[in-house]
Amino acid sequence: MKILYAIQGTGNGHISRSRDVIAELRKSAEVDIMVSERQHEIDLGFEVKYNLRGLGFVFGKNGGIDYYASIKKARFDKLLGDVNDLPVADYDMVVSDFEPISSWACRLKKRPCVSLSHQTSFVSPKTPRPEKPNKIMEFIIKWYAPVCIPLGLHFREYDNFIKTPIIRKELRRYEVRQNGHYTVYLPSFDERTLIRHLSKIDVPWELFSKHYKGEPYAEGNVTVYPVSYEKFIESFTGSEGILTNAGFETPSEALFLGKKLLAVPMKGQYEQECNAVALEQMGFDVLHKVGGDFDSTLERWVSLPRAQPKPYRDVVPDISETILALAERYGGEEEFRHPTGSPIEDAEQKGLLDLFL
Repeated sequence: MKILYAIQGTGNGHISRSRDVIAELRKSAEVDIMVSERQHEIDLGFEVKYNLRGLGFVFGKNGGIDYYASIKKARFDKLLGDVNDLPVADYDMVVSDFEPISSWACRLKKRPCVSLSHQTSFVSPKTPRPEKPNKIMEFIIKWYAPVCIPLGLHFREYDNFIKTPIIRKELRRYEVRQNGHYTVYLPSFDERTLIRHLSKIDVPWELFSKHYKGEPYAEGNVTVYPVSYEKFIESFTGSEGILTNAGFETPSEALFLGKKLLAVPMKGQYEQECNAVALEQMGFDVLHKVGGDFDSTLERWVSLPRAQPKPYRDVVPDISETILALAERYGGEEEFRHPTGSPIEDAEQKGLLDLFL
């Protein structure tokens, strides 16, 4: 059995969760790996067969995505060529972690594809949204990497095809400590902006900056590090809490480890705005901008009591078993009918959701 596992390489979250799933799949199948975009600091740990340019986003320094730089960097002619050339017909199943080239290649070539990602959970109307959903962004999420067979991830099981977060095995093995410091990872902000605020709150801060590439240095009570996987995990697991964007992986891990969490959704990042709503519904702190009452919010947050761990179970074996079962069922078909309407309704009609439960 052959599987192509395709990963969106913008940011670290997609890489982090993919490693354990790939390792589990490789116990029973031959797995080739494709990565599009290379804006991450984490080593996947496996040989990558296809390194493609893809269609990613560039992080800005003022709290959001630099859309001008993202569009300028995009090569749409190369993207279309990669969609046409990717040999998805050579595989029994393709797994796409919000990866557009593989998703579109499968759709156009009528090959089965499991859409395994946090973004897939937004196929369901039951996942939290802002009071006024952004229709344009909902459209982009839907068609950026179109969902074929949905297998979503979220903080809670909001629907029957949604699993709780993948917590990497190495993090499950870490000794959780409270060493008195707070960890900061806000990749869409310049470290100088953050130091101005953090230095006013009299606790130790360990700040990881995506924009700083030099040696670690201390400025008052703030120590600045370039992003390093090993150092970040050491800091995170030993922290009192984490100040981070309202992404998915890092907040999920904070909940699992029992770390205090203060989330700042990236400006113009609709997925993070939705995550912020979900976190607020769960009783966690969210700050929608750095400025104004940021300092007073930080001071109140660090004075809060320690959080309780959320015991997320290991869902990787279930996910691997589902993918393998789908590959066994559909790998030999010459053509796979992709959904023209709701992927959930289509999966229900095909009886696919029975495999998820």
